[in-house]
Amino acid sequence: MTGAAGGEWRGWREATEEALYGPLGFYRRPEGPAGHFRTSVHASPLFAEAVARLLCRVDETLGHPSELAFVDMAAGRGELVTGVLKALPADVASRARGYAIERATRPSDLHHRIEWLQEPPKGVTGLLFANEWLDNVPVDIAQVDPDGVRRLVLVRRDGTERLGDPVEGADAEWLDRWWPLPAEGPSEGPSEGPYEGPYEGLRAEIGRPRDAAWASAVASVGRGLAVAVDYAHTAGARPPFGTLTGFRAGRETAPVPDGSCDITAHVALDACALPGARLLAQRDALRALGVSSGRPPLTLATTDPAAYVRALARAGEAAELTAPGGLGDFGWLLQPVGVPDAQLP
Repeated sequence: MTGAAGGEWRGWREATEEALYGPLGFYRRPEGPAGHFRTSVHASPLFAEAVARLLCRVDETLGHPSELAFVDMAAGRGELVTGVLKALPADVASRARGYAIERATRPSDLHHRIEWLQEPPKGVTGLLFANEWLDNVPVDIAQVDPDGVRRLVLVRRDGTERLGDPVEGADAEWLDRWWPLPAEGPSEGPSEGPYEGPYEGLRAEIGRPRDAAWASAVASVGRGLAVAVDYAHTAGARPPFGTLTGFRAGRETAPVPDGSCDITAHVALDACALPGARLLAQRDALRALGVSSGRPPLTLATTDPAAYVRALARAGEAAELTAPGGLGDFGWLLQPVGVPDAQLP
């Protein structure tokens, strides 16, 4: 079915896939994600240093294997994997092998030791790290119609929406388990006229493709740890109208699937989690990895003013990475693979 100038009506999953990853998609642009939004990776080198310390803990848990992998999912332009390899101590760096997983073309200035792939390598030993990847795995959206029925939301290229068919099958089962919305209007008493219950307009992002994407990424790890870091929510605190939004040039904007902006939605990380996984807030994970926002002692200002200024700047960066209401609220999903997690944050 087609519309007017806006083009064909499609589900948000299909429309987002083309808008982000198609031949003219947002993530094909030469400026990369850093040209439009700021992640923890871009906020401070402290983030890559913390991930490097996590990789060292994984290395110790694994018994110091001869080859230690660091797999950077949705690598952008390779900023995180570059920073992690640079921050490793010499004895670990000599055994480390970096992989950048990204659909876009390899940057010309990326270090030759980093392998650029479109899919994670199979059977690696080490750490797979997915920072703000799952929020860009496209999903369909359900909305409760005036009759209390959960329907797929259709969208045109210009961002205009309409409701489509009822949600059925595996998507309906996922909603029932992870993001319940009423499947129909009131079941008791007579009904006169259209349904006007309290649920009309409620929305949910159907996270089933993200669950599958994460399970596939975890399956690529032979032994080690897989970590997903993202905007997140869990059961009991799902946003009633969903979280779909767009970003362009550093600012939040309407999500329009025409390739002009990022399209993202928060992740139901608890639905992604496999047996043995743990969820925690970024502030707790980073603090466990040595990121501290404590101010340096004032005595340092008199004995070594330059060092004091540097330490103060690092404290400010650490505060941003761990701030409530900001990056500190991001969720971390830690999934050990074939190892205990006692030494992990």
